Amino acid sequence: MGRRDTLGVTMDEMVHHTRMVSCAATNSLVVADLPFLSYQVTPEDALRNAGRLVAEAGAGAVKLEGPASKFGDSIAAILRAGIPVMGHIGLTPQSIKQFGGFKVQGRDPENRARLREEARGLEQAGCFAIVLECMPADLAAEITGDLGIPTIGIGAGSACDGQVLVLHDILGWGATRFAKTFGDVRALMRDACTSYIDEVKSGKFPAEEHTYK
Repeated sequence: MGRRDTLGVTMDEMVHHTRMVSCAATNSLVVADLPFLSYQVTPEDALRNAGRLVAEAGAGAVKLEGPASKFGDSIAAILRAGIPVMGHIGLTPQSIKQFGGFKVQGRDPENRARLREEARGLEQAGCFAIVLECMPADLAAEITGDLGIPTIGIGAGSACDGQVLVLHDILGWGATRFAKTFGDVRALMRDACTSYIDEVKSGKFPAEEHTYK
């Protein structure tokens, strides 16, 4: 959407986008992100907003960022309503102001220990899976080995139980270290638009076969 980070995303926008995904999904679990300040203030807010993502948008589960030591009450409230919760630790995009930017997490012993403890805490709080983002691969492997629930890696190495990437990175729009371009759609779109502009300017398009009689 042209923004530099995720902090300005609203609940209404998440409901709108999640609904589109849910309508198209036929054999997938749709997990919707709870945006900034939708669950951090009170457990009641967390439950209400998680409920919107399920009831209005058709999500099968919700995801929230941060440890159970901070948001355990919100996780519990959501779970009591029968909504599955996925956790998210490491580089949590809603905390980039605190981190000072998009930086790898867990490189020093203190933060490695903290992230391992956060992962165990989220499992104990009832999360059915945890996203591990932007951390050393060996740390992600240790966390995966610690837990009885699946880990989903993004920039966290190959030892996680599953992987996720942003679609735009897969298609060539992104430039992050951990993203691989599987198809350069960006170049294809650029070339197609350039050709369109050139043919319009030269009068080659629209030709007779592109017009009605």
